Amino acid sequence: MTLSFRKAGATLAATLPALLASGVAFAQEAADAAAEAAAAVAAPTLNSGDTAWMLVSSVLVLMMLVPGLALFYGGLVRKKNI
Repeated sequence: MTLSFRKAGATLAATLPALLASGVAFAQEAADAAAEAAAAVAAPTLNSGDTAWMLVSSVLVLMMLVPGLALFYGGLVRKKNI
């Protein structure tokens, strides 16, 4: 029984460096591909339409804040006190 474990251990010890080397090579290839993809992407630019929409939507949210708080706190009190 111990002989088969020794054989398996020896086989694993012999193949482990090859597996690690292939993993390192794969990681280097993936890093190179990621670097090339990052270089191919153009620098982001500001879009005036997107910026205007963000400002408008932010103003709308801030305008909804006051009535939303009034309705929330109005629901916390008794009906005859409103």
